[in-house]
Amino acid sequence: MSEGRLELVCPAGTPAALRSAVDAGADAVYLGLRDETNARNFPGLNFTPDELRGALQYARPRGCRVFVAINTFPAAGRPGPWHRAVDLAAELRVDAVILADIGLLDYAARRHPALRRHLSVQASASNPEAIRFYHDAFGIRRVVLPRVLTLSEIAALNAAVPVETEVFAFGGMCVMAEGRCALSSYATGKSPNTCGVCSPASHVRYEPRGDTLVVRLGEFTIDAFGPGVPAGYPTLCKGRFRAGGRAGHLFEEPTSLNVAGLLPELAAAGVRALKIEGRQRGRAYVARVVAAFRRAVDAAARGEAVEPADLSGLSEGGRATSGAYREAWR
Repeated sequence: MSEGRLELVCPAGTPAALRSAVDAGADAVYLGLRDETNARNFPGLNFTPDELRGALQYARPRGCRVFVAINTFPAAGRPGPWHRAVDLAAELRVDAVILADIGLLDYAARRHPALRRHLSVQASASNPEAIRFYHDAFGIRRVVLPRVLTLSEIAALNAAVPVETEVFAFGGMCVMAEGRCALSSYATGKSPNTCGVCSPASHVRYEPRGDTLVVRLGEFTIDAFGPGVPAGYPTLCKGRFRAGGRAGHLFEEPTSLNVAGLLPELAAAGVRALKIEGRQRGRAYVARVVAAFRRAVDAAARGEAVEPADLSGLSEGGRATSGAYREAWR
């Protein structure tokens, strides 16, 4: 990868999606093991140890790095699965592990000091003091920043910390503070932060009621859709809720982040890498989004005007936002 060019870090929820990301031009892919150690622990997703070996064999000859997300928080008194995940990543010599839990960071730093460590967005580290702590205590080399910072705040942060920063570039926007989700835990008893399941499929129900399709999470009605209206999934927390006598998107309307038009500004702010969200998405989604961002990143690196591709068909609600980067939410 050219020095100074933004690194494109892409989702791989399955081996097929990984191959699509690599073939479309990913500089790195991130994936999880098929258990509760990663924050996308869903049936049909993620990698067995043998599939992880295959992923490395496919990606590396094609110049693509492999990061393993071990980014949930170990259950009290039962750290074994998380320790084994770190040990496996070190054994296979993956390019980096993405961690959030302090105890797990300590374990990785002590047991596998040569294993490159990135700080997950699940840690919600968004100020110089927190990031310097993780660097000094656990030797993290990169931090994935929460989606709440403006461009000026990111620039100031990069000037004050000794690590690389990675920011989200495209995909779904969580309505909760990263690493602190409460809605899914309250509604289902399963936490995204420990079990790795946000709106777990086993608790999602679609109930026809006449001409209306009602969507429920656990015992709670999240939304209702009329004839011909597409029903949202998996981000059910963005549903409409009734309060004060009216129904509406009380937390956040469905929309996807897209920073393709901000690449020069992000590079100028000192950002090292762009993360595309979407390990729950299929390989067609991955191929199209990665290819579009590959073209945009390369154009920005050449100093050319970036003409973002139309990805509205892959965006929640068919709409895109620049999020907090341009202070649109302040």
